[in-house]
Amino acid sequence: MLYDLQGEGNMSPVVGMLYAAVKENNQRLIFIVDGMLQDELDYRGLQNKFNSTAQLIQHLMYVDLNWVYRIKGQSLPDCLKEQYGPMIDSNNRLPMVKEKSLNTFKSEYKDVLSKLKDSCTQLTDADLDKVVTFGHENEKLATIRWGLWHMADHCRYHQAHINQLRRWYNIEKSFL
Repeated sequence: MLYDLQGEGNMSPVVGMLYAAVKENNQRLIFIVDGMLQDELDYRGLQNKFNSTAQLIQHLMYVDLNWVYRIKGQSLPDCLKEQYGPMIDSNNRLPMVKEKSLNTFKSEYKDVLSKLKDSCTQLTDADLDKVVTFGHENEKLATIRWGLWHMADHCRYHQAHINQLRRWYNIEKSFL
């Protein structure tokens, strides 16, 4: 099998490559969680001390959606903030997510990636130099190029957490 990062035909080369990295990492995430039952999706690790897979996926979608709207030069609409957010709860932690099905997550994430794809088709490689603000506590500056790279990297980062949760879950279930 040949692996390559090629964007869609209607994207400029660098934008397409960055989009492909985001898309590939999302496909890998879906592969990792495929077949997860609700109990495992909501599992919070040893002694319930960690974020669940559901919380991590919701977090990834919310971060990605925020980047989609930054790329567009728009604010995230309130209806999407309500559906996907908030970024953190009143205790500065990822919000609790329970009883949300894997199929719902897949469908919602597919919509987020579709929005990203639409935004990326509007970008030129020169647009990647545009600086935007991001961050939920202290506003930071980043280029759109960095934002697209961050979306791919952030997804990979949390895949490691999800893989660890799966190991713990399987160990705990084998003792029951």
